Amino acid sequence: MSELDDLTWWLLLALVAVGAALYSSVGHGGASGYLAAMALFGLPAGVMKPAALTMNIGVSALVLWRLARAGHFDWRLFLPFALGSIPLAALGGAYTLNDATYRYLVSGALLIAAARLAAEPRDTEPRARLAAWMAVAIGAGLGLLSGLTGVGGGIFLSPVLLLLRWTNMRSNAAMAAAFILVNSIAGLAGYAAAGGFWPRGVAALVVAALIGGALGSELVVRRLAPARLKKLLALVLLIAALKMILAA
Repeated sequence: MSELDDLTWWLLLALVAVGAALYSSVGHGGASGYLAAMALFGLPAGVMKPAALTMNIGVSALVLWRLARAGHFDWRLFLPFALGSIPLAALGGAYTLNDATYRYLVSGALLIAAARLAAEPRDTEPRARLAAWMAVAIGAGLGLLSGLTGVGGGIFLSPVLLLLRWTNMRSNAAMAAAFILVNSIAGLAGYAAAGGFWPRGVAALVVAALIGGALGSELVVRRLAPARLKKLLALVLLIAALKMILAA
């Protein structure tokens, strides 16, 4: 990416790999982490959105594959969320916000993600029955946000599922990974259909994200991410969100 010198570029790749490892360890594709890293280096919105969506697809597919093989994914639970989210994610992906609006929206998403990671969710067994209409509505709202910003939506879906007692922690991670995957594909398809382009350097970013995601996907199958690492990542997201707000 022509905006960065060589040293800064390698530092960005390292941050992307670390972010992918931390996020995939809780079942997420890592988009808010990638957006935070790119925001820290001042990359424009036209680069951030397609890059984050592309990295999301690779990492979330890897995490979902690992969790599904371990028996933690439930298609019946996932389907209503997907039905609501996919068309809205494609619509959001096709719509390009101006740079200031995009930065405010993404900074808000990063702040929510930071609060989510800083919290201490307890693992509980699911008790409530799935309300399909509510799942479709939640999926639609998060799908639109995903397409507009490049955030996959899993960081927002996870606490909702735990709050409503629809999943435990590992099935929650599988749901988040699947949700991020379909929304990112739909958002990227909408972006491409609207004439969007892939900036130079995206392939290297995807490779860095997959390296981190391979480590994190091993952690999510074996154990949950350490609380201290999640809180450190929350601090990085907070700093990036504030930087974006000041630059908007």
